[in-house]
Amino acid sequence: MSIFHKILIANRGEIAVRVMRTARAMGYRTVAVYSRADANAEHVRQADESVCIGQPLPAQSYLNIESIIAAARASGADAVHPGYGFLAENAAFAQACRDAGLVFIGPSPEAIVAMGDKAGAKRLMQAAGVPCIPGYQGDDQRTATLAAEAERIGWPVMIKATAGGGGRGMRLVTSAGAFAEQLQSAQSEALHAFGDATVILERAIVAPRHIEIQVFADRHGHAIHLGERDCSVQRRHQKVIEEAPSPAVDAALRARMGATAVAAAKAIAYEGAGTFEFLLDAQGQYWFMEMNTRLQVEHPVTEAVTGLDLVELQLRVAAGEPLPLTQDDVRITGHAIEVRLCAEDPQQGFLPQSGTLSAWRTSPALRTEHALRDGAEVPPFYDSMVAKLIASGRTRDEARQRLLAGLRDTVALGLSTNQALLQRALAHPVFADGEATTAFIGDHLDALLAADVAADTRAALLAALLLQTGARGWPSPLAHTLPNALRFALDGVVHTARVTPRGAARFEVVLDDAAPVSLALLALSDDGLLRFASDGVAAQARVVRRAERVDFHFDGRAFQLDDLTHVAVARADAGGGDGLLRASMNGRVVALLAAEGDTVTAGQPLVTLEAMKMEHVHCAPRAGRVAALHVAVGAQVAARHIVAEIAEA
Repeated sequence: MSIFHKILIANRGEIAVRVMRTARAMGYRTVAVYSRADANAEHVRQADESVCIGQPLPAQSYLNIESIIAAARASGADAVHPGYGFLAENAAFAQACRDAGLVFIGPSPEAIVAMGDKAGAKRLMQAAGVPCIPGYQGDDQRTATLAAEAERIGWPVMIKATAGGGGRGMRLVTSAGAFAEQLQSAQSEALHAFGDATVILERAIVAPRHIEIQVFADRHGHAIHLGERDCSVQRRHQKVIEEAPSPAVDAALRARMGATAVAAAKAIAYEGAGTFEFLLDAQGQYWFMEMNTRLQVEHPVTEAVTGLDLVELQLRVAAGEPLPLTQDDVRITGHAIEVRLCAEDPQQGFLPQSGTLSAWRTSPALRTEHALRDGAEVPPFYDSMVAKLIASGRTRDEARQRLLAGLRDTVALGLSTNQALLQRALAHPVFADGEATTAFIGDHLDALLAADVAADTRAALLAALLLQTGARGWPSPLAHTLPNALRFALDGVVHTARVTPRGAARFEVVLDDAAPVSLALLALSDDGLLRFASDGVAAQARVVRRAERVDFHFDGRAFQLDDLTHVAVARADAGGGDGLLRASMNGRVVALLAAEGDTVTAGQPLVTLEAMKMEHVHCAPRAGRVAALHVAVGAQVAARHIVAEIAEA
């Protein structure tokens, strides 16, 4: 019989919804917590009960231990599931739950302390005989000491925040000259993300595989592993694509790495779900990096190949039950791949995006973990990942092809995402051949972001058709037959078009002075599904008309269309050197790097914004004098807001 009956999920978004799904299936009641920014969020809607825990900033809500414990008391919850991120690996939170008489669905505070600090965890693993990367994990955090240790280790060196994860507080440094600046940046980011600026140093293993082993342990002394996941495809040390099993791991290596992870879990009397992360080189040597004392974002690929529900196992172990299977019962069948759909603009340096999702449609061919719907708000305060898309198959290539097709069919309109980049990555020969390492995105970024001229042209022709039909969506039979001159921006690229009606819902379009193309509008449903033909070839798109623009999904991509037909064209000689520094995204000011009256050079850092847990430095647009700073540390600013003015010196 379970020792708890109502579970509070101390998290938000897709993981909160994911935990609720299994909890509800097992007969538990669920409680959501939410910040004021998430009052209408999907995880709140799906819970049996919900409690507001504070203001939008994480420190005022999802990181506020007192508020979450109070919410559990107010709702009558007797257990807490932390999800991942936020307080999931916070020993003080686990202890607070214990002190309040709540079951913490995760490891003990002692285990979190042991493995949550990267420096301490590394020392423990070295004592247990686990292979570790050479480095420095001492208490002396002076810049001079760290610089000397980096020289001893040898370049390149990786700086890592000891608290937290997700790529925050991590920097790769290739030379002594860049060390001090990168150290300060890593420490600042770590302090704002985790409240702790302590770092460790490690020798950088160039272009390795990132392999992690999923372990489970109960309080009765049993521990098993569920195979490995390959998480090598990363950007800024944040995982983008994960798969199980790894194309680089055979049965013998899996057994060795699994045995290492299980022995390490037993050495710290671990309980619950945990993941040991390793770097694997081309020679088959692996080194311990860290342990995540929680459920991982990428757990669905393990579920797909083992047939197990990892959240169910978490709940059973937390209730005191022994693990229902032994190591010999674990079977790895088929292959699964997951991609992380993130609200970011890859073409603008992966800037985080926030705003309203005008349309959201999932592919029935995929398992999609999300907390989205039409009209959902994506706030600027939290992680940029908005959904996970998972496909499985008998073989790796079958899973890859299914995921690629399902990703193309997924509709996410209203703000920029990495959807197109994910498709490029899945289709890239290096990934398709199973050869991707942690250097994959960096090595192939130009190809992953390259323009597809033919596809862009097809989309621009459709854009012209959408503007021609106008808000009514269907041309009037009484419309004139004179050419219509249009000017519009499609994802920021300006086009001109001349559209001439040629009969009922048929048009001739001349795009950017190219050869004419015949377009025909075939059908338009009430929910925005449009069918049209271009030179006799029929296709379809999903269209949402908004007050300020048109969003549409076509050919596997999302587009933003702005009508510029009646907007004055800027003079060709009107330069952009107005000296105004504008925020590149919605975010919070975490540092001012200059003062009013300072003389600055073009490109000199002026303001640091934090958005979706990452810091972004904004630099002077030209040389001159800081005439005005329009923000203060702690201020929340909107995209395009003027944060500073640079006048002539």
